[in-house]
Amino acid sequence: MRTPAALLAIVGLGCLLAGCRHEEPPAAPTVKPSLLSQQPLVPVLPPTPETTTAPADPLTSPNSSPSPTGFPETQVSYCNGRPSGAQVLAAVRKARPNLPSGGAVKVQTEPVCAGVWQFTILSVTDSEPLRVITKGSPSSLTVVTVGTDPCTVEVRATAPIAFLDAVDCN
Repeated sequence: MRTPAALLAIVGLGCLLAGCRHEEPPAAPTVKPSLLSQQPLVPVLPPTPETTTAPADPLTSPNSSPSPTGFPETQVSYCNGRPSGAQVLAAVRKARPNLPSGGAVKVQTEPVCAGVWQFTILSVTDSEPLRVITKGSPSSLTVVTVGTDPCTVEVRATAPIAFLDAVDCN
């Protein structure tokens, strides 16, 4: 009869000869925050003349500078009314005159900004939500794309990386 120590040695030797090895269990998958999952964003106000001499934002790189709209390209934040959801909806209606009129199209998620780029979600009665990407200043928005998948070649090629991550274009 073999002792438990001898059995353990035999099993260990067999495992060694068979190439067994101890591996850590795989790490749990990480979930990327997304605007579609409604993760909270940090409001960032565009700089005013009084705040232009303030210390740099620690979340942005020292080489980044705010865009002409005042929002850095290195992070995504609420636009805080610059532009408003109503301004984005007006730009979309101008670019897509065939959208249903009246209250059939509403702002579901207020715009978020990165640089001169904005992302807004519109709800449409009896339809899937429209994901809208616009560019420019609040007074002269350009509609880049409207649809259920706004990740066009132009968006992927020219939008800031932080923006692409936030709208799930990566």
